[in-house]
Amino acid sequence: MRSSNTTLVQVSEKSKVPLIGAIPFGLIERGTNVIQIRPSSMCPLSCIFCSTDAGPRSRTRLAEYLVDLNYMINYFNALADFKGIGDIEGHIDTVGDPLTYPYLIDLIKRLKQNPRVKVVSLQTHGHLLTEERIYEMEEAGLDRVNLSIDSLNAELARFLSGNPLYDVEKVKERASIITECTDMDLLIAPVWLPRINDKDIPKIIEFALSVGAGKKWPALGIQKYIPHRLGRKPKGVRPMSWSEFYSALEKLESEFGVKLVLSPEDFGIHPAPRLPKVM
Repeated sequence: MRSSNTTLVQVSEKSKVPLIGAIPFGLIERGTNVIQIRPSSMCPLSCIFCSTDAGPRSRTRLAEYLVDLNYMINYFNALADFKGIGDIEGHIDTVGDPLTYPYLIDLIKRLKQNPRVKVVSLQTHGHLLTEERIYEMEEAGLDRVNLSIDSLNAELARFLSGNPLYDVEKVKERASIITECTDMDLLIAPVWLPRINDKDIPKIIEFALSVGAGKKWPALGIQKYIPHRLGRKPKGVRPMSWSEFYSALEKLESEFGVKLVLSPEDFGIHPAPRLPKVM
């Protein structure tokens, strides 16, 4: 889950560490009806393109963070009240993987108990996703799983994940369970790495459509690889420009007849009161 060189920091009310203002943990709001929730920074994978250098192979992280459930919920509820709207999306996304959070099911339940919350969604690579956990998340009230699958080729998928135990076939099975056996929606979200998984992107699109992703929201959210200063930078990858990226997506849209160039409106995202900046 974490490098042997990192310290695990448990963030609770007693710590007096605020949950707004940090990237690795807590809450992030950007002046919309979406509140990002980051309860854990840990990750079982060490993806070769990870923008946050997550996972056991991290070379830059000095600490991992785990946020107390009650502390997180109290902060979230206060922020939701500040926004004063009734269609908030609580998006559980981390600088690692949310499935490392031991209180994930309770977190989902308590988010859905807030009358201001309309949608709860979650981002994961699916390595820790089990059939039992899928049904638990559905029962807790999760609305959508954003599942990152970067290649359907077993060998390449393991290479990209930085973990020899990563099994994309199992992840594909979990995707099918989500769409066929639950009321949750599924969005497949690969990262496009030029010269590495170019041939995989069309196959991933076909897979997403074949399993019935996109019941309510878009079926796919293809992500542009963007190198970050402290992130991992795979050799031989020249990032596409935004114009190149959108042009490539438009061609794939025409080929497969599916929406790939997305907008905030596709997810019901709209402006909402923003916390004032503190200098």
